[in-house]
Amino acid sequence: MSAIAQNIRKFRQIVPPGVEIVAVSKFHPASMIMEAYEAGQRNFGESRVQEFVEKERELPKDIRWHFIGHLQTNKVKAVIGKTSLIESVDSERLLELIDRESEKAGVITNVLLQVHVAAEEAKFGFFPEELKAYFESGKFVGLKATKICGLMGMATNTDDVERIRNDFSRIHTLFEEVRSLYSEQLPEFTKLSMGMSGDWEIAMEEGSNIVRIGSAIFGERNY
Repeated sequence: MSAIAQNIRKFRQIVPPGVEIVAVSKFHPASMIMEAYEAGQRNFGESRVQEFVEKERELPKDIRWHFIGHLQTNKVKAVIGKTSLIESVDSERLLELIDRESEKAGVITNVLLQVHVAAEEAKFGFFPEELKAYFESGKFVGLKATKICGLMGMATNTDDVERIRNDFSRIHTLFEEVRSLYSEQLPEFTKLSMGMSGDWEIAMEEGSNIVRIGSAIFGERNY
């Protein structure tokens, strides 16, 4: 059994059944993705449009692709109809564009809205107050070909476990607020994607039901 297959098996044993594992395959070749696929993994995460499109074309059609990187507006059309979930919708403008392109293509696109609570300015996403204001505006009701399925977020890149926990806790609180206020309009709002190879256990403790695992499955990336 390959190291990748062993890692997949290990995560299956320690991650509860209600939590989805997304194997973050960005920067890794199709051959390594196939090792994970043959071990039963079906959810894979990519973050660069060109790399994603090439892999999606080449690899098995029952793979559920999660787009997890910053999606530029001029590249939206390239991913529409190819994803199981776009996790990284970081602005109202991007959301509206995804909706228009999905309607044109005759597909429904599932998305998560990305929340920004981390200390780093470089990270993308809605600030908590922006997110609340968007839902309060009611604009989401007008989406025609997009389903908002939940939230995604990242913790601050730090060794401070309490800071990481607090970041995840804030995202989870937002998730629960939105879900409780708009559950009738948003029946699909059930997914909370938090946690990566270094902090997924804390994320799960704070309510995550999707974890994005890269290096702990595939090893260090080949840049």
